[in-house]
Amino acid sequence: MTLHKNARTCPASRLLLARRVCEQGWSLRAAAEAAGISDVAARRWVRRYRGGDHELLDRSSAPKRIPGKTSAEREDAICSLRELRMTAAQIAEVLGMAHSTVSAVLKRRGLGRLPRLIDEPDNRYERPLPGELGHVDVKKLGAFDAVGHHVTGDRSRRSRGAGWEFVHVFVDDCTRLAYVEVLADERADTVCGFLERAVGWFAERGVIIQRVMTDNGNGYRSHLHAELCARLGIKHLFTEPYRPRTNGKAERFIRTLTEGWAYGAVYDTSHQRRLALPAFMDYYNYNRPHRALNGHTPAQRLAERNNAAGAYSASPAGPGP
Repeated sequence: MTLHKNARTCPASRLLLARRVCEQGWSLRAAAEAAGISDVAARRWVRRYRGGDHELLDRSSAPKRIPGKTSAEREDAICSLRELRMTAAQIAEVLGMAHSTVSAVLKRRGLGRLPRLIDEPDNRYERPLPGELGHVDVKKLGAFDAVGHHVTGDRSRRSRGAGWEFVHVFVDDCTRLAYVEVLADERADTVCGFLERAVGWFAERGVIIQRVMTDNGNGYRSHLHAELCARLGIKHLFTEPYRPRTNGKAERFIRTLTEGWAYGAVYDTSHQRRLALPAFMDYYNYNRPHRALNGHTPAQRLAERNNAAGAYSASPAGPGP
């Protein structure tokens, strides 16, 4: 039960008041004064108690009868027209009803938004070996030189002219091992530099990148990026336009990154936020259990797959054909 924020009584105090009057011989005025309420309110609870109501809960303030309420038959007609993918405005015109009434009915029936024409199944996949596919994306964050309104609640305190920071991420599809840098922009030379450093970082851990998936940004479609991928021997895949879910692992990692690092602590400046990134990435890669990896960390998944690949390559060959 939810009490009103200004309520002076609760069911327990109402029951105490009613018992004092009905069973202990208190006067109505004395019981009301002890409870801090008016005689009228006290009389109401006593009357309900004498009538057999010993719970004394708040009753709904909704009227028992609404003469102008939309009939069930009319609501069913609205829902039937909605199944034909008609908008609320079209339904209101056909039935001669107010647009607001139709919208309220649709929302109450759970039809406020039209579903997709085709119910797309989940497209879940995972590459079996590290390095087979890397997901690359960029998250744009506002730079700041003072604590902002997210912390103080004062929207008049904003960092004027602080600009933007671009968080470039690279996530391995198999292991979820991630490499992140905060850079000044997302131009072609910047994304190329990031990709080359990310590939080197993974190579130091025994992971050879074979493919990368990016969105259709100008930097990724540049000749400079194509030449770099050819030089590194990497196949470049593009996501489907206007479909962020195509690069879902990068999108989900960015959510984890922003919640745990960018917005998960109070920073005085964006420079201080950048300094906290390496510690968070060490935690993510080596200590944070990953639900998609059955509770293992990305580093543990990498070790498991490397050990499995080593055992497979060391096993004796089977009989010939």
